Amino acid sequence: MTLNLVLFAQLNAAPESNPRLLVLAEVLAVYLIWLVPALLVIGWLRGSDRLKRPLLEAFMATLLALTASGLIGHLWPMPRPFMIPVGFTFLEHAPTPAFPSNHATIMLTMAFSLLLHAETRRIGRYLLLLAVPVAWARVFLGVHFPQDMLGALLLAACMATLVGASRSWLILPFYHHVARRLYRLLFAPLIRRGWVQR
Repeated sequence: MTLNLVLFAQLNAAPESNPRLLVLAEVLAVYLIWLVPALLVIGWLRGSDRLKRPLLEAFMATLLALTASGLIGHLWPMPRPFMIPVGFTFLEHAPTPAFPSNHATIMLTMAFSLLLHAETRRIGRYLLLLAVPVAWARVFLGVHFPQDMLGALLLAACMATLVGASRSWLILPFYHHVARRLYRLLFAPLIRRGWVQR
C-alpha cells in the first residue's frame, strides 16, 4: 500500500497542471474505451469468419473478466483516491469499488485475447498500447490507484488465457451453433444486399 500511494502521488495531477493535459487525460480516460465496442461491431459486420471467431472469444473473455471484477469489488471493496481522500480529483466518478479498474480490464482482456490469434495479433498489440494511456489518465485524474491497473492487468491475462484454453469446447461450438446463426438471421436483409459480410 505504501508503494501504491507513492506511485499515485507521483502520477496524480496537481491543481497547477496544464489544462490541455487535463483535457487530453479526460479524453483518454473516458472516450478511448469506445474503440472496443466499435471494433466488435465493425469486425462482425465487415469481417470474415477468421476475424469473427477471435472477436467472439475476446468478447466472452471480457464479459467473464468484468464478472470477476465485480465479484472482487464486492468481496474486497477498495476505495478510490477521492474516497480516502488523497490526491486531487479532476474527473467526476461514483464512489464505487476501484479494484480492479474496469476500463483497464476491458481493454487489456480484449488485447490479450486477440494476441492469442495470428489473424488478430496486430489489433491486439494496438489495443495493448492504447490501454497504457488509458490507465495513466485514470490515475492522473485521481479516480484510480496504480494497484487498480495492476489488478486489471493480472485479471485480464488470466481470463484471456483461461478462455483461450477452453476455445475448442466453449468458443467454437457457441460460435458455430449460436452466434453465427443468430447473426445471419438478424442481418439477413443486409447480408443479401451485400452491406455486411456473411
